[in-house]
Amino acid sequence: MRELTAIILGVALIIAAATAAIVVSNAITEVKALERSVAVKGLSEREYLADTVIWPIQFTSASNDLAAIYQEVEASKAKIVAFLLLQGIASEEISTSAPNIVDKSAQRYGGDASAPFRYTATQTITVYSEKVEAVREVMSSLSELGKQGIVLNTDDYNAQPEYLFTRLNEIKPEMIEEATLKAREVAQKFAEDSDSELGKIKRASQGQFSISPRDRHNPHLKTIRVVSTIDYYLSD
Repeated sequence: MRELTAIILGVALIIAAATAAIVVSNAITEVKALERSVAVKGLSEREYLADTVIWPIQFTSASNDLAAIYQEVEASKAKIVAFLLLQGIASEEISTSAPNIVDKSAQRYGGDASAPFRYTATQTITVYSEKVEAVREVMSSLSELGKQGIVLNTDDYNAQPEYLFTRLNEIKPEMIEEATLKAREVAQKFAEDSDSELGKIKRASQGQFSISPRDRHNPHLKTIRVVSTIDYYLSD
């Protein structure tokens, strides 16, 4: 009787183990099926005109007389401001920095005896405006100040205009939607080519928005781009 009970118990254990193995096998198969996915990227790229310009107008003066150079700086500053106002730049869009006076004879390690002028002065007048196109037109007329005897440092790095695009938050939703749709188009094409069905999103990540000049000759035109990376489930 005990032997029969032991045999029955052993058979029951074998059947239970086999059933468990089948269940586990099916579960693993289902999990692996769920893990089938494709990772795709979608790009949204647009071009916009900058909405803000920061335009530093830098000029220099030189003299052997300290009082005279201050007077010359003030006169040049007045001419530049008057020119800007005449061109339609608003007074609240114009700001001036204090002049930087350099005494070449007082420099460390001795002065420059060969310098024709002892004092040099540099001053910057800055235009900060949202009227980008209008300010760019004024830039093209800057040579008029040279005709008035004002020496402009147009080639100096610190005198280059800077263009900003500040409306990124306004266009973000549309660009993210566009990048997502393009990613789905790529995933759908992949699914069709592999005889699969495109499923739900498994994972999605949005890249950083980048704002850069369209090219070095047109810094006022901005190229804005974002890339979205999305993983989709695939099924047969």
